[in-house]
Amino acid sequence: MIQFAAHDAGLSLTSRTERDGRVIATLRGDLCVASAPALREHLHNLLRRPASQLIIDLSAVGHADSSGLAVLVASGRRAGLLGGSLRLAVPSPEVARVLAVTGMNRHLDIFPTLRAAMAGQRPQEVEGMAGSRR
Repeated sequence: MIQFAAHDAGLSLTSRTERDGRVIATLRGDLCVASAPALREHLHNLLRRPASQLIIDLSAVGHADSSGLAVLVASGRRAGLLGGSLRLAVPSPEVARVLAVTGMNRHLDIFPTLRAAMAGQRPQEVEGMAGSRR
């Protein structure tokens, strides 16, 4: 298990690697300009192996701003370039709203539950995320 905490920035990340090689990361706190640089570095470290699949649990994220969303988008692109994927799971209501308002829900794979993200089941619709990429 990897743990990272940007306490001054109000964000923590814990991760675990499943038997099949998937990495499940859980974020807690605020995904914002103060936490974005450290988060970017840690997510890129989790995506070092080719064909990595990274699932990020956003259920405990209370706030996300454009800097935080940029980290998620960049990490998704990096995963794709390496032949892997990035899936977001269980966005909190605030994060779901920000993703929908900014249109990022059309550019990221977002799942309503961690189980759905792990199984790769396409979401029917995440509340507030009607445009979720399918």
